[in-house]
Amino acid sequence: MLLAIDAGNTNVVFAVHDGKEWRGRWRVATRADRTSDEYAVWLLALMQHCGLRPAEVDRCVIGTVVPAALYGLRRLCRDWFDCEPLIARSNLDWGFEIKVDRPGEVGADRLLNSLAAHYHYQGPLIVIDLGTATTFDVVDKDGSYLGGIIAPGINLSIEALHQAAARLPRIGIGRPQAVIGRDTVSAMQSGVFWGYVGLIEGIVGRIRGEYEGDLKVIATGGLAPLFSEGTTVIERIDPDITLEGLRLLAGRNPAPTLPKNPREP
Repeated sequence: MLLAIDAGNTNVVFAVHDGKEWRGRWRVATRADRTSDEYAVWLLALMQHCGLRPAEVDRCVIGTVVPAALYGLRRLCRDWFDCEPLIARSNLDWGFEIKVDRPGEVGADRLLNSLAAHYHYQGPLIVIDLGTATTFDVVDKDGSYLGGIIAPGINLSIEALHQAAARLPRIGIGRPQAVIGRDTVSAMQSGVFWGYVGLIEGIVGRIRGEYEGDLKVIATGGLAPLFSEGTTVIERIDPDITLEGLRLLAGRNPAPTLPKNPREP
């Protein structure tokens, strides 16, 4: 079985795939100083609850946009699953060209999303990831990665409003009943919700104009279902697209071997 680890800026998602289906998914808050033993105590208990044993895992793959978190996650794979993990990097066999000026600077999550989106939905397409940052990634009909857009994430924007403006409270995100807010909270919710709907529609429209062709639009991230209610631009929501990218990447590349020195970084 495959253990896939998606380490984002906000959460680390662990998932086990048995070759046919995902058997379990679990998430924990991202903390760069978390040790492999801390991960193991938490993860092994959850796996046991789902009837899964560590000995059944024979492959591990990690995608991370938090370099400081990689050491603890790699040690988790080595010490508790006896596997050297495959690390999602631009120099692996992705099965497509990365047509940007500096491929090594592209976040692993964006390449993983592109890989899985093209595999499941075919191109050309746009993948929108509503996470800590809001990203738009463009994939052509052959699956090549063409680049994209990075914008501040919804929760970052809400926190920035609260911290920078003394009289604005911290709010939760939701779809407001009306565009025109009748009080401070509803006005902020409207600005965030409809502002990001406008961002999504505007950027997708400009990408389509620049690409000179129709592109499917796939969205992922915890807030994708909420924002899809406000626009017809989003055609499909896929919450597992990054995990699927990890699974597909592991299938395309050989498993690394454990180092002779088990304490090697």
